[in-house]
Amino acid sequence: MVNKFLEYLQYEKRYSVHTVTSYRKDLEDFMMFCLRTEGTENITGADKKVIRNFIVDLSENNISKRSINRKISSLRSFYLFLMKIGEIKVSPAASIQSLKFYAEKQIPMSAEEMQNLNDHVFGQVQDPLEKAILEVLYQTGIRKSELCGMMFENVDISGNELKIEGKGKKERMIPIAPALSDLLRRYMEIRKPQAEHQLYFFVNGKGKKLNEKFVYIVVNKYLSLVTTKEKRSPHILRHSFATHVLENGAEISKVKKILGHSSLASTQVYTSANIEQLKKVFNQAHPRASKKEEL
Repeated sequence: MVNKFLEYLQYEKRYSVHTVTSYRKDLEDFMMFCLRTEGTENITGADKKVIRNFIVDLSENNISKRSINRKISSLRSFYLFLMKIGEIKVSPAASIQSLKFYAEKQIPMSAEEMQNLNDHVFGQVQDPLEKAILEVLYQTGIRKSELCGMMFENVDISGNELKIEGKGKKERMIPIAPALSDLLRRYMEIRKPQAEHQLYFFVNGKGKKLNEKFVYIVVNKYLSLVTTKEKRSPHILRHSFATHVLENGAEISKVKKILGHSSLASTQVYTSANIEQLKKVFNQAHPRASKKEEL
């Protein structure tokens, strides 16, 4: 049943490979727990008590509350699927509550730190790929997975646009500044993809599609040169993008569209400003975008 559920997520729900892999890992962890404590890997017939014991076991092994809640969510989805196909009548996870915790505050890079990166660090960068990675993440707010999966045909340099495939295979268009288009054009001059990876815009020095670990290493390396903040990840650049454009007056509805958020609430966490004051468009707000262009 687990494999059927994962196929349902991949082919019907059209979840990304990364998301399906996370669900698989969560369910496999529960299966191993059931084998160890109940003597069976068959989790279809597990009851509420077993799930609660699983949560206690995770807590005793110092698994973070965020990770535990993700596993609870995975189990909820799995048993809802079993109900949908008629395998069970009642979900044993229905009454299981997520653990309460205070999310760690994400502190974005300041506009000054990003300007220092541009003014004092990039002049020494020899690799156009590394500079392109940082600038695309900061100037568009896309996720690292979206950057790695960006298709060559979806990069419109002459039109200053990127087509991004986000969660659930949803596509969105993102405007980019001419300066970023020029940077991508320079990267293309040294881009040498292997035949099986040529569909992807970004490839590494061996001509293969970028992996997310490589992107994280690049971002962390350069942000370490301009900040002492603990969080120096690709997600912080996404957070910084949203914070900076909203602080400069971008309309939150347009930022939501650019980020690929499904709800406005996800975007609102990036600002404490009055939404009525957010009247400027994206290209007028971003620190590196042209002041004359419109979204």
